[in-house]
Amino acid sequence: AGRKQRALARRKAFSLFVKARELPAASRCPGGGEGVRWRCCRQAFEELPGIHRHVALHHSGDVGRQEGLDAEPAEAGGSPADGPAPAGGPEISWALPDTSRISHDDLTSKVGEVLLYYCYCEVKDPEKLCAWQKALCQHLHLTGKVRVASEGINGTVGGSKVATSLYIEVMLSQPLFKNILCQEDFKSSAGGAHCFPGLRVGVFKEIVPMGIDPKIVSYKETGIHLSPQEFHREVEQYLSQASQGQSDTILLDCRNFYESKIGQFQGCLAPDIRKFSYFPSYIDENLELFKDKRVLMYCTGGIRCERGSAYLRSKAVCREVYQLKGGIHKYLEEFPDGFYRGKLFVFDDRYAICSNEDIISACRYCGALWDQYKLCSSQHCRQLVLTCPSCCNKGLTACCPVCQEKELKVTSRASEQTLKEECECTRRRPRVPIERVSQRMLDTGE
Repeated sequence: AGRKQRALARRKAFSLFVKARELPAASRCPGGGEGVRWRCCRQAFEELPGIHRHVALHHSGDVGRQEGLDAEPAEAGGSPADGPAPAGGPEISWALPDTSRISHDDLTSKVGEVLLYYCYCEVKDPEKLCAWQKALCQHLHLTGKVRVASEGINGTVGGSKVATSLYIEVMLSQPLFKNILCQEDFKSSAGGAHCFPGLRVGVFKEIVPMGIDPKIVSYKETGIHLSPQEFHREVEQYLSQASQGQSDTILLDCRNFYESKIGQFQGCLAPDIRKFSYFPSYIDENLELFKDKRVLMYCTGGIRCERGSAYLRSKAVCREVYQLKGGIHKYLEEFPDGFYRGKLFVFDDRYAICSNEDIISACRYCGALWDQYKLCSSQHCRQLVLTCPSCCNKGLTACCPVCQEKELKVTSRASEQTLKEECECTRRRPRVPIERVSQRMLDTGE
């Protein structure tokens, strides 16, 4: 009975503490931003769960002293009202870093970086992890995309260097990722919060959309990981043997065609697929190509190879399957002028990052060397197009003649009808290409 009374008293004190930090209705918007309702420790909170989590994490002692109670640590996972976390698996900590001593300008500086990371692990409560991740990103003013699933987490976020540093620190201290995620798993590049239109955090079935149930093809059945140094030596040996017609290896690009178009490893096989969810069908349709071969796989940051290599191994046709740990991102840190030539495509508003001066792609219209993507100018079309400044000045800004014609109609206001969302680029491209690769081509690394 006494414990129950103390719990009720603590809840009452908790409510009073939160109430004391609520702004008067008349002063909620001016100077504080739209929706700001609470302020505490120089931070602004728009929603009740946010201020609850902050108080539970940083002021449980103050709440206890307010009612003359012995402070007890809040339950891992949120405010006292949340109740105990579900049993089984590591706890998900609700910890948020203390930013009270960091200036707002430093925390929101436009000069920053973009982080790319993933972690495969068993997540018992994806919804809870998702809620914490959203709160953490908002707390640090990070933008980007984070996918959470029962098989782990996959994120690419941008913000100031102070914010991204704190983000890594908190992620590494999260009990769920202990002994799995490490500092080297975070790939960084110049950028910031401005590289993304906003923040999207959600729960999905897969942390990378391959379209195969993780229970059927698990990340636990992945290929052999090679460090950038080991992968570099393997590619060097492959190219040497291929030039002499002796190679039994396939260097496989697991990315989409528009990624490999502007940058790839020399001598690779780059599937002409538009989505990673087409990759399993690509393997199925070209299974004979991989029979008795050693396969070296790579992708942007390594995550697609985790499931892609597992799927290829499940077919039991290859002699060996290897993958580049950390992906192209980590390889370019070690070998900026190595066997990867051209730009590295990234899924944000930058579209690509550069490590060498090579341009391996061309303008869609005039054929001049060009590798800077823009979105197709036709309304509703989401295709990317390579069109050089000269062609852009001529009005050639769409991905194909169909879209270019639609763009002209919209510009001239010649038609009020709703234009059908179709694109010649996708209509004429096979969903899953069947490779017409001769043994001679494979042997010479072409």
